Amino acid sequence: MKALIEYLARALADHPEDVRVEEVHQGRRVSFHLFVHDDDKGRIIGKEGRCAHALRSILQAAATRAGVRASLSLSLIHI
Repeated sequence: MKALIEYLARALADHPEDVRVEEVHQGRRVSFHLFVHDDDKGRIIGKEGRCAHALRSILQAAATRAGVRASLSLSLIHI
């Protein structure tokens, strides 16, 4: 799931080298923290949050298939 989020975020970002995903396990729950360059924040979130919602939907589908619960949060890298 981490590789999936990273792949999709890199495809959307203007600075793909700055995309980083951290994975935190808490029992059957997995939290992903997506870090992107300051300039890519709008591209990752998308108009009215559509891209972020799509990323979360894809993550939920993958998590359901794996039998875990997952969440995604977005953070910025200030460069």
